[in-house]
Amino acid sequence: MPSAPFSPSSPSSGAADVATASDPRLDPALLKLALVVVVGSITAMLDMTMVTVALADLTHSFHAPVGTVQWVGTAYLLAIATTIPPTARLVERFGARRMWLFALTVFLLGSVLCGAAWSLGSLIAFRALQGIGGGMIVPLSMMILATAAGPERRGRVLGIVAVPAQVAPILGPLLGGAIVQAGSWRWIFHVNVPVCALALVLAWRGLPRDDRGDRTSTRLDFVGLALLSPALALLVYGLSRLNTDPGGLLPLGCGVALLVGYVAHALRTSATPLLDPRLFAHRAFAAASALSFLSRLSIFGAMILMPLYYQQVRGHGALTAGLLLAPQSLGTMLALPLVGRLTDRIGARPVVLAGIAVGTLGTVAFTQVGAHTDDFVLAASLLVWGMGVAAVVVPVSVAAYQGLAPTSIPGATAAITTVQTIGASVGAAVLAAILQDRTTRHPGTPAAAFADTFWWILGFTALTVIPALVLPLHRRKARTGRRAPSDAPLRS
Repeated sequence: MPSAPFSPSSPSSGAADVATASDPRLDPALLKLALVVVVGSITAMLDMTMVTVALADLTHSFHAPVGTVQWVGTAYLLAIATTIPPTARLVERFGARRMWLFALTVFLLGSVLCGAAWSLGSLIAFRALQGIGGGMIVPLSMMILATAAGPERRGRVLGIVAVPAQVAPILGPLLGGAIVQAGSWRWIFHVNVPVCALALVLAWRGLPRDDRGDRTSTRLDFVGLALLSPALALLVYGLSRLNTDPGGLLPLGCGVALLVGYVAHALRTSATPLLDPRLFAHRAFAAASALSFLSRLSIFGAMILMPLYYQQVRGHGALTAGLLLAPQSLGTMLALPLVGRLTDRIGARPVVLAGIAVGTLGTVAFTQVGAHTDDFVLAASLLVWGMGVAAVVVPVSVAAYQGLAPTSIPGATAAITTVQTIGASVGAAVLAAILQDRTTRHPGTPAAAFADTFWWILGFTALTVIPALVLPLHRRKARTGRRAPSDAPLRS
């Protein structure tokens, strides 16, 4: 691996470390960098979903009600929501390599402490610590690879790094169920230790060293941090409580007020804002953000409904439900390589529109589910739906960077990751509330309640067509044979 300086905030860093951005080939140096990043990010993404199947075991171990035990997951989400915004500014000040090593170390420490937790309170606190590391890992992985790949190769490279993100929601419950069934909930955290240790070794040896330059002059926007991080935490908390507690409206309203205050501050401050609202003036970024929000809303909503359907309607355990959901993971893995190549070749818009159509087709069968729906039909639908998910998520990540200068990539990554986190939280809260309402309307027929709720997912999926149509078209090659620079500033 080359040892030239690397920094996502440096316009020339990608060319210094791997092949030049104009070279469309995925050279060995870039593939090694992708491998280092994927190994580091896969544990954080799997851990987020593995814990969900351990809630029953945690309830028994700590003799606590489910409402209290759920804070194990909520604390993790709150920590992620508050950590994402300052990540880009911290990268500018300390460099991508240092922050990547820091994030992995914090996640490793949090995993060790979670596995050794002696009470539910200590476990919740250690999960928050773990979330600080996990919240940095996802945007950092995108920053590092998006800059190193350049505009000509982002689709294929982000397709590689998207594998953990798309496979984790299915493999996480499957692995978590197997671990809990074979041993103890503590092993869900213990298994992170060797993988994190390997990721640290690979990153120490494989990530190019940062050129600090004049980063010491970068000033963190503390006022913005005091407004934005609590705003996002309150939004996530309020949305997570809405489906069970009307009191969630108060933190939700406070979160909205703080968010409005942050936007007003960010537009006036002389410091570099944590998340720059001006990014949304770019057509490609604004469309990609709206599409990311809506797609994560429907995807994560479906991720909650599908395992619940198999467990509550069909009577399967967590491990069996995870196995039955495996076709979605297979569909995503099969589609990701092709999606990345197509995005680089023909652009994001046609790939995303095709993905929406495929995902809609895969969802239709679930709007008709009953207590004895054929397993083969559902498996085929999950396979198709997984392909559609891949065809939406990767091109949107690529389109978000089109028209932005390389110096804007860290801030854009933090912004798009924040939008995705909020979208996922909204999807989980809204779909859970809709399912609860439909369950009361269909007493004794839970299958009908699930079928009604899946119609809402179909509707949310249809809404994604609107921002998808606004995505930029692929830049055609100029007559000289050179491709128009897709990182040139894009007018809003």
